[in-house]
Amino acid sequence: MTEVASVPDYAPEPRTVALIDLLDRVLAGGVVISGDITLSIEGVDLVHISLRALVTSMLGDPP
Repeated sequence: MTEVASVPDYAPEPRTVALIDLLDRVLAGGVVISGDITLSIEGVDLVHISLRALVTSMLGDPP
């Protein structure tokens, strides 16, 4: 059975989101930042560094 999806004729209104709201939403779910750095001279890899960071918000008990 084949279903055909319908697409509206109009685009939804763009929403304005404050940077602090976006940051709060990202930190509430958490984000992983990763990167690799390789230092090489003349095609010879001398140093390879892998970086990984987990950034998230933490709620503590109030005093």
